[in-house]
Formats: sequence, structure tokens, C-alpha cells
Amino acid sequence: MKHEKLELIIPKKSTGKRIDIALQELMADYSRAKLQAWIKSGFILLDSKKISSKDIVLGGEIVSVEVQQDEKILQFEAENIPLNIVYEDENLFVINKDKNMVVHPAAGNWSGTILNAILFHFPMNKSLPRCGIVHRLDKDTTGLMVVAKDEVTQSNLIKQLQSKKVFREYRAIVWGQVLFNKSIDLPIGRHPSVRTKMAINKNNGKNAVTHYEVLERFIMHSYLRCKLETGRTHQIRVHMSHNTSPIVGDQTYGLKKIIPTKEISLALKESTINFPRQALHSSSLGLIHPKTKDHMRWDIDLPEDMKNLLDLIRHESSIST
Repeated sequence: MKHEKLELIIPKKSTGKRIDIALQELMADYSRAKLQAWIKSGFILLDSKKISSKDIVLGGEIVSVEVQQDEKILQFEAENIPLNIVYEDENLFVINKDKNMVVHPAAGNWSGTILNAILFHFPMNKSLPRCGIVHRLDKDTTGLMVVAKDEVTQSNLIKQLQSKKVFREYRAIVWGQVLFNKSIDLPIGRHPSVRTKMAINKNNGKNAVTHYEVLERFIMHSYLRCKLETGRTHQIRVHMSHNTSPIVGDQTYGLKKIIPTKEISLALKESTINFPRQALHSSSLGLIHPKTKDHMRWDIDLPEDMKNLLDLIRHESSIST
């Protein structure tokens, strides 16, 4: 992102004033608080030196200002971020989202998001609500997402989601020996005390249904197939945590202290406890194409980090049997 750079001279009439006050008189379009923040961050220099807002000017000094854009503007900036596109036609495209990628800009993540990448690769999407994004994945959840290229397609896909016509299947590596396949039908809403978290909320939560099937069971872990009937924020993560089988690596909804109750190797213990993200992957996506009415489905393999973790867990299990 390019910033405007200004060079100003402190007038003699400002002699004896604080630098932030003198600058606010020269740059009336910007608040004093904003100028103070720029000074603190080093975006304003006096005679090429860092300063404090309280410093007094003598007049005649040269001030260099690197004007900073409002962070919220960044959500509409195109950024050359690679997108792993697994399917594309004139109406929509499907991407395989990588880990450590926020889908939509928000506080703390105004740039470097999937939306910023979409604007670079598909500039026409700027005219669409949320730039064509139909549904989201958490920052560290990988896998398939569909994005619309026009408003009719976007509206149709959102209606399919609402009417439960979109097929979404995930793979998850969780703690514990999950014994049976199960459907979890528990409402999810905001956590009563931590606003950044979701929780089972039987009073104010929205209907949430997750179906899971045990694909493999190990000494201290299980590998699950999870199918979403609804699409609440953090749904699988909250349901698995409530099920006392939290997702490996989930720093938000995992148990505070994972203490293996059975003997496992140090390598496996460290790999699972220190896994840097929730081991959750959107592996399959199915929908009815809004234009052609064809039933479409995409399936992708696990990302390398989950593959490697699963291989290590399998190896440990084979040694113990």
C-alpha cells in the first residue's frame, strides 16, 4: 500500500508550541489524536529525527509526514495474494483456503485477507456485497470455499445455504477415543462473558446441528468426518469441545490442559499439544449451480500439516498394537 508523503516547514508563528499542536494547525484535516498516533509510530519526523508529541518547536524545522490511510479503507484494497482456485466458471469460483488466512477484513485484520486477494484477481467483484463471499472459514481452518462473481449467483448460493442445500464436509483430528458416530443438536450463540467466543447457549443460541462419523480411532485421538447441517460461527469447534473431544490445536475451544492418560511418545505428545492451529479442514463442498442447475461437488485432500500429524498418530498406534 502506498502512503502520501508530505514535507512541511514549521512557521515562526508556531514557536514555543508543542509539535502536535503546531502540526494540527498545519494539517486541519487530521485530528490531533491521529497526529499523535503517527508521531508515536514514527510516521512523523522532525528534521529527520523521531520526536515526542510534547516536544516544543522553534519554527523553521522541516517536518516529514507519511500520511496513513484509515485502516478500514484497506478492506477494499486489492492485494496480490495468491488464491488456490480449484474451479472457476463465469458465475462462481471455488478456492482451497490456506491456513493463517482471514476471509473478511475486521478489527486487527484490515488487510491480507481473502477479500483483498479476490479484489486483485477479480476486480469486478468490488461491486458485490462482501465482494462475492458466500460463506466463511475461520482463520486457521483450511479448505473449500465458494465465491460468487455476480449478485444473482451470490443471492442464490446464500439461499441454498439457508435452506440447507449446500453440502459441507470437514475432516477433524480430535483428542480422545471417540467411540460412536453421533449427531450433536445444540444451539450456539455468543459466549456469556467472552464476546469473542461462541458457546452452547440454550436460551439465546441459534439452531446448530453437526453430524460426525469416526473414520479412525487411536490411542489418544480420533479422526472424524464432520457434516454440517447448519453453519454457525465456530460450530464444529464448539460442538466438539462440548463433546469432550476438542479439536487438536484449538487454542480457543480446546481443553486448558491436555494431559494424556495413556503412554504416548514424546514426539507425538509435542506434535499434538503444540500443533499451531485447529486441525480442521473443509474437505468437500457440494451445491446446485445457480445457472446450469447441475449438482456440483468438489473434494480435496488434507493439507500437509494435518497429513503429517495423522501419519505420526497412525505410526504411534501401530507400534502400540
